Formats: sequence, structure tokens, C-alpha cells
Amino acid sequence: MRLGSIEAGGTKFILAVLDSQYHVLKRQRIATTTPDETLAACVTFFQQNKVDALGIGSFGPAEIRKDTVTYGYILNTPKVGWSHVDVLTPLKKTLQIPITFTTDVNASAYGEYIAGAGETVNSLVYFTVGTGIGGGVIQNGHLIGGTSHLEMGHTLVIPSPDDDFAGVCPYHQNRCFEGMASGPAIEARTGRPGEQLERTNQVFKLVSYYVSQLVFDAYLNFRPAKIVIGGSVISETELPLIRKDVATLNNGYVELPDLTELISRTEVADNGSATVGNAALASQLL
Repeated sequence: MRLGSIEAGGTKFILAVLDSQYHVLKRQRIATTTPDETLAACVTFFQQNKVDALGIGSFGPAEIRKDTVTYGYILNTPKVGWSHVDVLTPLKKTLQIPITFTTDVNASAYGEYIAGAGETVNSLVYFTVGTGIGGGVIQNGHLIGGTSHLEMGHTLVIPSPDDDFAGVCPYHQNRCFEGMASGPAIEARTGRPGEQLERTNQVFKLVSYYVSQLVFDAYLNFRPAKIVIGGSVISETELPLIRKDVATLNNGYVELPDLTELISRTEVADNGSATVGNAALASQLL
């Protein structure tokens, strides 16, 4: 059995072929240009590298409800030219294989659940903290979501009393996590991308405080066995501070598990959480 994955991002698409044990057999990166050009490149790759089923994890907002006429569409996105684009149908018509479609964050969550930090548990929350902030939740092997995918990065944050930053979110300014703790927020605060800053920079202490709020909210709402943090903003360096802040926010309210076991970074190798997750979801179609 050969399984395909498309990790569809705003700047690049990662295409991959995996075996039934989720080992990557081939991977290719293509630039995200126009929908026609990018999807045509995806078709060519999978025509040349045949798979039995394909999983797509896409940037969003995206329609992931299978009972809607717009299942497989990217919805009203700030990515120029990609609003209301049907990603799924052109691939299905040409490749003639089963294809599943979800968000990139959901795919990453499922990858960590199947083969990463959540491999030994039955419930998990995954956060990506990078250019944007998003979250996916798994309970008893199922992704959680009702009328749409979750938008955990745009939930309400409590700004630190000494933080007068206006926020970068065009919708919520300094009232959501993405506005205050994302990669663009760090660059707006410091004038430099986070990758160019030393981890001792005070901005990471502030960002860690906001991520701890996000983690604490998720723990109270879902009581998962594992909370996994991916993306480029948070590293192993910040995890002890996040765990400490979570304990402080809890203030003895609920009995917390060992926070070094509860809260971790991603464990799927080569930044492959979404690739593995897409393949695992595709395998369910066979």
C-alpha cells in the first residue's frame, strides 16, 4: 500500500509518498503560486508517483465537512487568488483515487497522535505556533469539530499588564493569541524575525506566557492526555517556562498531571507531522 500526502501551505506545498508504516519514500516541495499551476504540479507528481489513497491537509479557512457541496474548498483566505478555490475536485477527477481533506493543523495533530508525541495516549491537543496559531484536538482517535474546524488561535487572550502591544491580527488586534504571540507578532514587536533573535530575548518570555494561557485553556476544555506544540516560535527552551506559567494559572484549581509529560514539542521526525497525519487519514479510505 502506497499513501500520498499534500501539505498545502500558503508559501509551499509538500508532496510525499509513504508506505503503510508511514515511512516517506519520496518527498517534493513546490511553491504555492496560482491555484491552477500549483494543483497541476500536484497532479503531475502523483501521476508519476502512484498512490492508492491521498490525504490533503490545507491552510485555511477550509471546508472540511464531507456533507457540504464545498467540501475540499479553501474559503475566504487572505492568500491572494486562493479564496473559494476547489482543491479536492481537480485532484479527484484526474487521479481517480480516494482522497480525504482536512486542515494542515488537523493533519499535524493526527500525525503526532499516530506516530509522535501522542502515540501512547487516546487524547491529544496539538498547537502550531508560527506564522499563524492554530489547534487541533483528538479524542479517542477522532478529530474534534462541529460546523467547521477549530480556530483556537483566535480565541481570547489576556494581555500582560505591562504589554501595550497593539497586536497584529487584523480582526482581533491584541485580543487573540495569533495577534499577540505569532511569528509576525514577534517581528512587529522587535523589528526582526524570531529566527534571528537569541532565545534569551525577553520577547520569548512574553510569548511563552501567552502560549501558556492557550495551553491552560485547552487543558481545562478538553482534559487531554497530551498537549503538543509545533511551529517555529516555541522551542524546547521555552517549555519549562510554559509549564511553570500553566501551574501558576491553575492556582491549585484542578489536579494537574506531570507537566513535563503533558506538554511537549512535536516528535515526528523531519517536521513531518502533517505528512504522516495525511497518510494515516488516507489509509482509512482503503
